[in-house]
Amino acid sequence: MTAPKDLQRLSLNQETIRQWSLPELADGCAAAGLGGVGLWRAPVQEYGVERAAKLVRDAGLAVTSLCRGGFLTAADPTERAAALADNRRAIDEAATLGTGTLVLVSGGLPTGSRDLPGARERIADALAELRPYAAERGVRLAVEPLHPMFASDRCVVSTLGQALELAERFPAEQVGVVVDTYHIWWDDTVGAQIARAGEGGRIAAFQLADWITPLPEGVLLGRGQLGDGSVDLRDFRERVDAAGYDGPIEVEIFNPELWARDGGEVLKEIADRYRELVLPQR
Repeated sequence: MTAPKDLQRLSLNQETIRQWSLPELADGCAAAGLGGVGLWRAPVQEYGVERAAKLVRDAGLAVTSLCRGGFLTAADPTERAAALADNRRAIDEAATLGTGTLVLVSGGLPTGSRDLPGARERIADALAELRPYAAERGVRLAVEPLHPMFASDRCVVSTLGQALELAERFPAEQVGVVVDTYHIWWDDTVGAQIARAGEGGRIAAFQLADWITPLPEGVLLGRGQLGDGSVDLRDFRERVDAAGYDGPIEVEIFNPELWARDGGEVLKEIADRYRELVLPQR
């Protein structure tokens, strides 16, 4: 099925409607006319990586990203070796799925550490080691900054500027960055950083979710449906477009309220709000 023109860039991240099986995801997105899906490693591994690649391809969809690699901040040599090995497996999975984008959640501080600069340098060291392996397989490593509240345990890269400082050490076709509205909407330098990323050809992925308050218990699962929160989604899309990015726009929302609803209803709501809040005003 040919995607409606206004939905050709729209991609649905698998976790947004996690109540759907992988076949339901492919069928639902194809029927709705979306251009792609973003996938996660655990459900893809359970289904079978090669089988998942064929399923999505046969549905006429692109795999716009694979989540996730990363967690590269360990100081212990054994833990570091294990992390690098897992990231090589993630790269292989991304290549099999046909996506050129492996999203990296870089990792938090090791237990007992307060050394943020040291942790970021270990990420750079890991990128240096992984990028040739990824490049040989046609996969770009995409460093995603996460909101600062996740710095201690999930990601010491908290701003788009910090992500670019890591990525710019390497060729743009090998290491890029993720622009995720949920994580960086609050940063008053983000417009300049998006322009910087675009000028360097560094935008590997663009993801949408809203910031809702009050924050729910378990903030990781508190991403809001488009339009339910504080983020100017259209402004982000305009800035990313102006920076030269014309790739997929992926909706990635972790929210138990959405998971409790009918998946088709959620997808229709996303498409409607994407048209209303993200695309150019008519």
